[in-house]
Amino acid sequence: MARISLRAAHNVAPELANSRLCVSVLFTDDAQIRSLNREWRGKDKPTNVLSFPMLERDQLLLLTSEGPPELLGDIALAYETCAKEAKVKGRLLFEHVYHLLIHGLLHLAGYDHETSAEDARAMERLEIKALAQLGIADPYGDHDDIQGL
Repeated sequence: MARISLRAAHNVAPELANSRLCVSVLFTDDAQIRSLNREWRGKDKPTNVLSFPMLERDQLLLLTSEGPPELLGDIALAYETCAKEAKVKGRLLFEHVYHLLIHGLLHLAGYDHETSAEDARAMERLEIKALAQLGIADPYGDHDDIQGL
């Protein structure tokens, strides 16, 4: 699942295509993700996905294809929150998990959706394009202009 998500993500974010990159994925429960969210983000609540980059974006962009494996970062997903969100959105759980993995990978690559509406829209477009490669519909449901990308 993570490998398929990575392949789709690097098709829309070529900096992720470096064969040296590896990512760890933790599938956990709400209690553990809440603890991680509290410790690393100061938010005492569960969340669906957390990303912990190990490389700065400029390091990622300068990474050559020669050399040993390089850890891009860690992604943690909370099963209970993911399952609940998928049900509320009327989506299959695996579709939602693919979306969150791609979202997490983009965060590891330095993309952000919290600094501006423009950055959020750009990141959403990349997610939608990656998910479309997997046959998964737009999870946001409001991107009519995606054909022009």
